[in-house]
Amino acid sequence: MASSETQPRFGQSVKSLLSDKVTSCSGDVIALTRQVLKGSRSQELLSQAARNMVIQEDAILHSEDSLRKMSIITTHLQYQQEAIQKNVEHSKNLQDQLKHLMK
Repeated sequence: MASSETQPRFGQSVKSLLSDKVTSCSGDVIALTRQVLKGSRSQELLSQAARNMVIQEDAILHSEDSLRKMSIITTHLQYQQEAIQKNVEHSKNLQDQLKHLMK
């Protein structure tokens, strides 16, 4: 009879251990699922960051090109300013000569 009493206890013990193991495995599956989802989200964020980086690189290249063009324009404007100043001086000299000739 002792063995027949032990049998139900052993069965209950195994069922309890099995139930604990199933609960533990379920928790592990949930944790694994969360980790996979987190990894998936990380991949999405990395992809978005890479796309943003490409966009920024294009903007930087465009800005560089614009700055180079503005530098060229600035140089041309300086040459034109120098030419205008020379013409103004030349004009004053011509006015002085005309006044001298008119006298």
